[in-house]
Amino acid sequence: MPETMELYHVGALAALLTSGLWTLNAVLFTSAGKKIGAISVNAWRILFALILLWSANFLLFGRVLPDGTAEQWFWIGLSGIVGLGIGDFGLFSSFVIIGTRRAVLIMSLAAIFAAGAAFILFDEVLTIVAFMGIAITLTGVCVVLLEDEGKSDEKKLTGKQKARGISLALVGAIGQGLGIAFLKMGMLSYPEAAGLDSVVSLAIASTLMRMIFGAIFVWSVITVWGKLPDIKRAWKKKRSMKQVAAGAVIGPFIGVTLSTIAAYTVAVGVAQTLMSLMPVFIIPVVWYTYRQRTSWRGVVGAVIAVVGVAVLFLI
Repeated sequence: MPETMELYHVGALAALLTSGLWTLNAVLFTSAGKKIGAISVNAWRILFALILLWSANFLLFGRVLPDGTAEQWFWIGLSGIVGLGIGDFGLFSSFVIIGTRRAVLIMSLAAIFAAGAAFILFDEVLTIVAFMGIAITLTGVCVVLLEDEGKSDEKKLTGKQKARGISLALVGAIGQGLGIAFLKMGMLSYPEAAGLDSVVSLAIASTLMRMIFGAIFVWSVITVWGKLPDIKRAWKKKRSMKQVAAGAVIGPFIGVTLSTIAAYTVAVGVAQTLMSLMPVFIIPVVWYTYRQRTSWRGVVGAVIAVVGVAVLFLI
């Protein structure tokens, strides 16, 4: 596992960029999901991303499939099923029910599940400074989460809607947290990638492995569930499909590849924390897109989260 300061900061920056890309991705998929449904969004975006990754892998390395042992395919493939299949379905469904900002706030809990799974699977122990940075960042996220709905101009929800949306967002958080830990478990069984070029190559191959298993899982469930007619109808909604295609480039293609680099070069708990900053990034986005104002509590929470990020970058 690479531990040089240079690679650490590359990984931390990759995680931070991932948060920014996933924020834009969330807005696109929320808009599309309201028109064609979360199932169709998940199905088409993972297929688009698979085609993009397959093309990149073939053009860069001349291989149809990445090299890997059975153990490597198992863990990385499992991360695709748990993270990209189950986790993302929960996330996209929660987008539609409780809104983008609320959903990504709950998703920030993924850092806790990721750190716990990493400790159990490969004894990854966080330093005291890392714990402090994570705690400060998540405190800021929680402050934003506790913002009064009446002051944020967001739609009021019934108790049933909240319970369903929050439950699905938690499924997303658990799936993403466990998924990134399973991913690193598989990547660590490769020979150590000594330089940035090697890390990027490993990340592209691993992301393609994840996407293959994630796509097989998603489309198998859709077929068994009898939802193929819905998926076909969604294809006819050109505006929504353009949003899904754009989101596939931003999220599953570029974003997931960057998150893979982060997972390999940085402690999983730190990487997932930096990738959980969507609640901070989403504040100006929802203001610009939906004209939803944020109260002083949201601003203070964002500032606290930024302080936490600064601590993690100073490790």
